Amino acid sequence: MPPHRARHVYAGPYVDRASGLRKDAAWLDAALADPATRYVPVWQSRSLVRQEPSPAAVLLGRDQLGPLAAADAILLGQFRGTACFAIELGGPSPPVLAAGAEFTDLRLAGGLLPADEAGLLAYARAMVYWRERHRYCGACGAPTQPMSAGHVMACTRAGCGTEFFPRIDPAIIVLVTDGERALLGRQSSWPPGRYSTIAGFVEPGESLEDAVVREVREETSVEVLEVEYHSSQPWPFPSSLMVGFRARAGATAVACPDGELEDARWFTAADLASGTPALPPPQSISFRLIADWYERSTGRSLADEPGARIWPLKR
Repeated sequence: MPPHRARHVYAGPYVDRASGLRKDAAWLDAALADPATRYVPVWQSRSLVRQEPSPAAVLLGRDQLGPLAAADAILLGQFRGTACFAIELGGPSPPVLAAGAEFTDLRLAGGLLPADEAGLLAYARAMVYWRERHRYCGACGAPTQPMSAGHVMACTRAGCGTEFFPRIDPAIIVLVTDGERALLGRQSSWPPGRYSTIAGFVEPGESLEDAVVREVREETSVEVLEVEYHSSQPWPFPSSLMVGFRARAGATAVACPDGELEDARWFTAADLASGTPALPPPQSISFRLIADWYERSTGRSLADEPGARIWPLKR
Protein backbone atom coordinates (compact mmCIF):
# COMPACT_ATOMS: atom_id res chain seq x y z
CA MET A 1 0.00 0.00 0.00
CA PRO A 2 1.42 3.43 -0.90
CA PRO A 3 2.66 5.24 2.24
CA HIS A 4 0.32 8.20 1.63
CA ARG A 5 -2.81 6.07 1.59
CA ALA A 6 -4.42 5.30 4.93
CA ARG A 7 -5.81 1.83 5.51
CA HIS A 8 -9.47 1.22 5.02
CA VAL A 9 -11.69 0.52 8.00
CA TYR A 10 -11.71 -3.26 8.73
CA ALA A 11 -8.39 -3.74 6.89
CA GLY A 12 -4.93 -4.20 8.36
CA PRO A 13 -2.73 -6.66 10.29
CA TYR A 14 -4.78 -6.16 13.44
CA VAL A 15 -4.60 -9.79 14.53
CA ASP A 16 -2.07 -12.61 14.26
CA ARG A 17 -4.39 -15.25 12.81
CA ALA A 18 -2.21 -18.07 14.24
CA SER A 19 -3.33 -20.47 11.52
CA GLY A 20 -0.69 -22.98 12.58
CA LEU A 21 -2.46 -23.43 15.93
CA ARG A 22 -5.92 -24.27 14.58
CA LYS A 23 -5.20 -28.01 14.69
CA ASP A 24 -3.16 -27.96 17.90
CA ALA A 25 -5.65 -29.54 20.32
CA ALA A 26 -3.43 -29.05 23.38
CA TRP A 27 -2.90 -25.36 22.67
CA LEU A 28 -6.61 -24.83 21.99
CA ASP A 29 -7.62 -26.57 25.23
CA ALA A 30 -5.16 -24.45 27.19
CA ALA A 31 -6.35 -21.25 25.52
CA LEU A 32 -10.01 -22.03 26.21
CA ALA A 33 -9.16 -22.70 29.87
CA ASP A 34 -7.03 -19.57 30.23
CA PRO A 35 -8.86 -16.76 32.09
CA ALA A 36 -6.87 -14.23 30.04
CA THR A 37 -8.42 -15.44 26.76
CA ARG A 38 -10.92 -13.06 25.25
CA TYR A 39 -14.11 -13.72 23.29
CA VAL A 40 -15.82 -11.60 20.64
CA PRO A 41 -19.59 -12.18 21.01
CA VAL A 42 -21.84 -11.96 17.95
CA TRP A 43 -25.62 -11.91 18.33
CA GLN A 44 -27.75 -11.85 15.19
CA SER A 45 -24.78 -10.43 13.23
CA ARG A 46 -24.41 -7.60 15.75
CA SER A 47 -21.30 -6.76 17.71
CA LEU A 48 -20.97 -5.79 21.36
CA VAL A 49 -19.91 -2.14 21.64
CA ARG A 50 -19.67 0.38 24.48
CA GLN A 51 -20.21 4.02 23.50
CA GLU A 52 -18.90 5.78 26.62
CA PRO A 53 -16.48 7.32 27.38
CA SER A 54 -15.59 6.63 23.71
CA PRO A 55 -16.69 3.91 21.27
CA ALA A 56 -14.92 0.62 21.97
CA ALA A 57 -15.39 -3.08 21.31
CA VAL A 58 -16.29 -5.15 24.36
CA LEU A 59 -14.30 -8.37 24.61
CA LEU A 60 -15.41 -10.85 27.23
CA GLY A 61 -13.78 -13.31 29.57
CA ARG A 62 -15.08 -16.84 29.84
CA ASP A 63 -16.67 -16.11 33.20
CA GLN A 64 -18.96 -13.59 31.49
CA LEU A 65 -20.25 -16.11 28.96
CA GLY A 66 -21.28 -19.04 31.16
CA PRO A 67 -20.96 -22.63 29.88
CA LEU A 68 -18.98 -22.76 26.67
CA ALA A 69 -18.26 -25.78 24.48
CA ALA A 70 -14.95 -25.80 22.66
CA ALA A 71 -16.79 -26.52 19.39
CA ASP A 72 -18.74 -23.27 19.75
CA ALA A 73 -15.65 -21.05 19.70
CA ILE A 74 -13.93 -19.92 16.50
CA LEU A 75 -10.26 -19.08 16.88
CA LEU A 76 -9.51 -15.62 15.53
CA GLY A 77 -5.88 -15.67 16.64
CA GLN A 78 -3.75 -13.52 18.91
CA PHE A 79 -5.15 -10.04 19.49
CA ARG A 80 -2.96 -7.62 21.42
CA GLY A 81 -0.93 -10.63 22.54
CA THR A 82 -3.90 -12.60 23.89
CA ALA A 83 -5.76 -15.58 22.42
CA CYS A 84 -9.09 -14.45 21.00
CA PHE A 85 -12.15 -16.41 19.84
CA ALA A 86 -15.45 -15.49 18.20
CA ILE A 87 -18.59 -16.87 19.80
CA GLU A 88 -22.13 -16.82 18.42
CA LEU A 89 -24.89 -16.15 20.93
CA GLY A 90 -28.48 -17.24 20.38
CA GLY A 91 -31.84 -16.22 21.76
CA PRO A 92 -34.57 -13.87 20.57
CA SER A 93 -33.31 -10.97 22.71
CA PRO A 94 -29.77 -9.61 23.05
CA PRO A 95 -28.10 -10.89 26.21
CA VAL A 96 -26.89 -8.32 28.74
CA LEU A 97 -23.21 -9.12 29.17
CA ALA A 98 -21.47 -5.89 30.18
CA ALA A 99 -22.64 -2.66 31.77
CA GLY A 100 -23.11 0.15 29.29
CA ALA A 101 -22.62 -2.12 26.25
CA GLU A 102 -25.12 -3.15 23.60
CA PHE A 103 -25.17 -5.22 20.44
CA THR A 104 -24.81 -2.81 17.53
CA ASP A 105 -24.80 -3.02 13.74
CA LEU A 106 -21.12 -2.89 12.82
CA ARG A 107 -21.93 -0.85 9.73
CA LEU A 108 -22.87 1.99 12.06
CA ALA A 109 -20.17 1.51 14.67
CA GLY A 110 -17.17 0.38 12.62
CA GLY A 111 -15.97 3.82 11.58
CA LEU A 112 -16.03 5.07 15.19
CA LEU A 113 -14.00 2.25 16.76
CA PRO A 114 -10.22 1.96 17.04
CA ALA A 115 -8.98 0.48 13.78
CA ASP A 116 -7.79 -2.82 15.22
CA GLU A 117 -11.05 -3.36 17.13
CA ALA A 118 -13.15 -2.63 14.04
CA GLY A 119 -11.12 -5.17 12.09
CA LEU A 120 -11.43 -7.80 14.81
CA LEU A 121 -15.21 -7.41 15.04
CA ALA A 122 -15.52 -7.62 11.25
CA TYR A 123 -13.47 -10.84 11.23
CA ALA A 124 -15.63 -12.36 13.96
CA ARG A 125 -18.87 -11.33 12.24
CA ALA A 126 -17.76 -12.81 8.93
CA MET A 127 -16.72 -16.13 10.49
CA VAL A 128 -19.96 -16.52 12.43
CA TYR A 129 -21.99 -15.68 9.32
CA TRP A 130 -20.11 -18.26 7.25
CA ARG A 131 -20.44 -21.03 9.83
CA GLU A 132 -24.13 -20.41 10.41
CA ARG A 133 -24.75 -21.00 6.70
CA HIS A 134 -22.77 -24.22 6.52
CA ARG A 135 -24.53 -26.27 9.21
CA TYR A 136 -25.40 -28.87 6.57
CA CYS A 137 -23.38 -30.45 3.80
CA GLY A 138 -23.97 -28.90 0.40
CA ALA A 139 -23.14 -32.22 -1.27
CA CYS A 140 -25.35 -34.68 0.63
CA GLY A 141 -27.39 -32.67 3.15
CA ALA A 142 -25.99 -34.31 6.31
CA PRO A 143 -25.10 -32.17 9.34
CA THR A 144 -21.60 -30.73 9.49
CA GLN A 145 -19.29 -30.29 12.46
CA PRO A 146 -16.61 -27.65 13.06
CA MET A 147 -12.94 -28.55 12.77
CA SER A 148 -9.65 -26.64 12.79
CA ALA A 149 -10.87 -24.33 15.56
CA GLY A 150 -13.97 -23.39 13.58
CA HIS A 151 -12.27 -22.73 10.23
CA VAL A 152 -13.56 -25.91 8.56
CA MET A 153 -17.07 -27.35 8.53
CA ALA A 154 -16.89 -31.06 7.73
CA CYS A 155 -19.70 -33.39 6.68
CA THR A 156 -20.45 -36.03 9.33
CA ARG A 157 -21.78 -38.68 6.94
CA ALA A 158 -19.48 -41.64 6.38
CA GLY A 159 -18.49 -41.84 2.76
CA CYS A 160 -18.95 -38.13 2.14
CA GLY A 161 -16.74 -36.12 4.48
CA THR A 162 -16.86 -33.01 2.28
CA GLU A 163 -15.07 -30.08 3.90
CA PHE A 164 -16.19 -26.48 3.60
CA PHE A 165 -13.86 -23.54 4.10
CA PRO A 166 -14.61 -19.85 4.68
CA ARG A 167 -15.33 -18.04 1.44
CA ILE A 168 -15.71 -14.43 0.43
CA ASP A 169 -17.54 -12.90 -2.50
CA PRO A 170 -15.28 -10.65 -4.61
CA ALA A 171 -16.99 -7.50 -5.83
CA ILE A 172 -15.65 -4.60 -7.85
CA ILE A 173 -16.39 -1.01 -6.92
CA VAL A 174 -15.34 1.77 -9.25
CA LEU A 175 -15.34 5.52 -9.57
CA VAL A 176 -15.74 6.38 -13.24
CA THR A 177 -14.77 9.89 -14.31
CA ASP A 178 -14.53 11.86 -17.54
CA GLY A 179 -11.90 14.16 -16.09
CA GLU A 180 -14.20 16.90 -14.85
CA ARG A 181 -17.07 14.80 -13.49
CA ALA A 182 -17.66 11.62 -11.48
CA LEU A 183 -20.32 9.03 -12.31
CA LEU A 184 -22.48 8.06 -9.34
CA GLY A 185 -25.68 6.04 -9.05
CA ARG A 186 -28.34 5.23 -6.49
CA GLN A 187 -30.59 2.29 -5.67
CA SER A 188 -34.25 2.90 -4.91
CA SER A 189 -33.88 1.42 -1.40
CA TRP A 190 -31.30 4.01 -0.35
CA PRO A 191 -32.09 7.13 1.68
CA PRO A 192 -33.32 10.03 -0.48
CA GLY A 193 -30.55 11.91 -2.25
CA ARG A 194 -27.79 9.43 -1.52
CA TYR A 195 -25.53 8.35 -4.41
CA SER A 196 -22.47 6.13 -4.54
CA THR A 197 -19.93 4.54 -6.86
CA ILE A 198 -20.81 1.72 -9.24
CA ALA A 199 -20.34 -1.79 -7.83
CA GLY A 200 -21.17 -5.40 -8.54
CA PHE A 201 -20.08 -8.98 -7.98
CA VAL A 202 -17.45 -10.66 -10.12
CA GLU A 203 -18.89 -13.50 -12.20
CA PRO A 204 -17.30 -16.92 -12.84
CA GLY A 205 -14.64 -16.87 -15.56
CA GLU A 206 -14.26 -13.09 -15.31
CA SER A 207 -11.26 -10.95 -14.39
CA LEU A 208 -11.64 -8.01 -12.07
CA GLU A 209 -11.00 -5.57 -14.91
CA ASP A 210 -13.59 -7.29 -17.11
CA ALA A 211 -16.09 -7.07 -14.25
CA VAL A 212 -15.52 -3.31 -14.01
CA VAL A 213 -16.25 -2.81 -17.70
CA ARG A 214 -19.31 -5.08 -17.64
CA GLU A 215 -20.88 -3.67 -14.46
CA VAL A 216 -20.50 -0.05 -15.56
CA ARG A 217 -22.01 -0.84 -18.96
CA GLU A 218 -24.88 -2.89 -17.51
CA GLU A 219 -25.83 -0.38 -14.84
CA THR A 220 -25.19 2.94 -16.60
CA SER A 221 -24.58 2.25 -20.34
CA VAL A 222 -21.25 4.09 -20.01
CA GLU A 223 -18.28 2.52 -21.79
CA VAL A 224 -15.05 2.35 -19.81
CA LEU A 225 -11.75 2.90 -21.63
CA GLU A 226 -9.14 2.59 -18.87
CA VAL A 227 -9.20 0.75 -15.54
CA GLU A 228 -6.72 1.33 -12.71
CA TYR A 229 -6.60 -0.53 -9.38
CA HIS A 230 -7.02 1.67 -6.30
CA SER A 231 -7.29 -0.48 -3.13
CA SER A 232 -9.44 -3.14 -1.48
CA GLN A 233 -11.55 -3.39 1.65
CA PRO A 234 -12.97 -6.37 3.53
CA TRP A 235 -16.71 -5.77 3.80
CA PRO A 236 -18.43 -8.35 6.02
CA PHE A 237 -21.98 -7.28 5.14
CA PRO A 238 -22.32 -10.14 4.76
CA SER A 239 -19.13 -11.59 3.22
CA SER A 240 -17.60 -9.47 0.48
CA LEU A 241 -14.18 -8.24 -0.51
CA MET A 242 -14.60 -4.89 -2.23
CA VAL A 243 -11.89 -4.38 -4.87
CA GLY A 244 -11.71 -0.70 -5.73
CA PHE A 245 -10.83 0.83 -9.09
CA ARG A 246 -10.66 4.14 -10.88
CA ALA A 247 -11.78 4.22 -14.49
CA ARG A 248 -11.98 6.68 -17.37
CA ALA A 249 -15.14 6.90 -19.44
CA GLY A 250 -15.44 7.10 -23.21
CA ALA A 251 -18.94 8.08 -24.28
CA THR A 252 -20.71 9.76 -21.37
CA ALA A 253 -24.42 9.32 -22.15
CA VAL A 254 -26.06 7.67 -19.11
CA ALA A 255 -28.99 5.26 -18.87
CA CYS A 256 -29.99 2.55 -16.39
CA PRO A 257 -30.99 -0.35 -18.67
CA ASP A 258 -30.92 -3.28 -16.24
CA GLY A 259 -32.96 -1.64 -13.46
CA GLU A 260 -30.27 -2.24 -10.83
CA LEU A 261 -30.02 1.50 -10.29
CA GLU A 262 -32.88 3.93 -9.92
CA ASP A 263 -30.73 6.74 -11.26
CA ALA A 264 -27.17 7.45 -12.39
CA ARG A 265 -25.68 10.78 -13.35
CA TRP A 266 -22.50 12.83 -13.57
CA PHE A 267 -21.48 15.15 -10.72
CA THR A 268 -18.79 17.83 -10.64
CA ALA A 269 -16.49 18.49 -7.71
CA ALA A 270 -18.53 21.65 -7.06
CA ASP A 271 -21.68 19.53 -6.83
CA LEU A 272 -20.12 17.31 -4.16
CA ALA A 273 -18.87 20.29 -2.16
CA SER A 274 -22.33 21.88 -2.21
CA GLY A 275 -24.11 18.80 -0.89
CA THR A 276 -25.48 17.41 -4.15
CA PRO A 277 -25.61 14.48 -3.73
CA ALA A 278 -25.44 12.95 -0.24
CA LEU A 279 -22.39 10.67 -0.17
CA PRO A 280 -21.75 7.20 1.32
CA PRO A 281 -20.37 6.72 4.86
CA PRO A 282 -16.74 7.76 5.38
CA GLN A 283 -15.70 4.25 6.50
CA SER A 284 -16.58 2.81 3.09
CA ILE A 285 -14.24 2.33 0.13
CA SER A 286 -16.86 4.07 -2.02
CA PHE A 287 -16.36 7.29 -0.06
CA ARG A 288 -12.57 6.90 -0.25
CA LEU A 289 -12.71 6.59 -4.04
CA ILE A 290 -14.84 9.72 -4.30
CA ALA A 291 -12.79 11.67 -1.75
CA ASP A 292 -9.47 10.82 -3.43
CA TRP A 293 -10.77 12.03 -6.79
CA TYR A 294 -12.12 15.20 -5.20
CA GLU A 295 -8.79 15.95 -3.50
CA ARG A 296 -6.84 15.38 -6.72
CA SER A 297 -9.26 17.64 -8.58
CA THR A 298 -9.40 20.50 -6.08
CA GLY A 299 -6.49 20.12 -3.67
CA ARG A 300 -8.96 20.15 -0.77
CA SER A 301 -10.35 17.48 1.55
CA LEU A 302 -13.94 16.52 0.80
CA ALA A 303 -14.54 15.59 4.45
CA ASP A 304 -13.66 19.18 5.43
CA GLU A 305 -16.00 20.88 2.99
CA PRO A 306 -18.75 22.52 5.11
CA GLY A 307 -21.41 22.02 2.44
CA ALA A 308 -20.70 18.37 1.67
CA ARG A 309 -23.29 15.85 2.86
CA ILE A 310 -21.75 12.59 4.06
CA TRP A 311 -23.94 9.78 5.37
CA PRO A 312 -25.15 9.52 8.08
CA LEU A 313 -26.26 13.09 7.74
CA LYS A 314 -25.68 15.32 10.73
CA ARG A 315 -27.44 18.38 9.40
